[in-house]
Amino acid sequence: MRIICGAHKGKKIKAPEALPVRPTTDMAKESLFNILNNYFYFDQIRVLDLCAGTGNVSYEFAARGALEVWALDNHPQCVQFIQKTANDLNFNNIHTIRADVLAFLGQCTQKFNVIFADPPYRWENHAQIPALVFERNLLLPDGFLVMEHPADIRFDEHPKFYQRRVYGRVNFSIFAENL
Repeated sequence: MRIICGAHKGKKIKAPEALPVRPTTDMAKESLFNILNNYFYFDQIRVLDLCAGTGNVSYEFAARGALEVWALDNHPQCVQFIQKTANDLNFNNIHTIRADVLAFLGQCTQKFNVIFADPPYRWENHAQIPALVFERNLLLPDGFLVMEHPADIRFDEHPKFYQRRVYGRVNFSIFAENL
């Protein structure tokens, strides 16, 4: 995995093989950030990266100057890896949280411009993430929730669904608070 743009552009990051992760591909990540670039000034946003894994998406937001990036994962080695990498790259805007995603969303009160979620593909609770994000009103008025998910999961009927993008095997569903 590599940082595509901004500070540390082109920097390759190698995660330990023991981490239970499936990082977003560089092609899909670049395509997603091209979309987000049309809606946000990265240096003016607050981001929540759920099921952050290696921190791949968190580093990209941080490299583009996001005000704050909260990287959440329940796996202790993932959180440690993100903390170490953020420190090594001097990303003072990345903060890590070790927590269960659903428990965290159920009690979170902070609002974000972008919430990115990449839960395990064979997880049974994908639909609970958008439900909690919108029930808890966690997005700022023009905010986006971006879910990475397997192809067999569809969110088209969700009232806040905006669009679906497919890049190879990577599927993103984008939800918007106001569109």
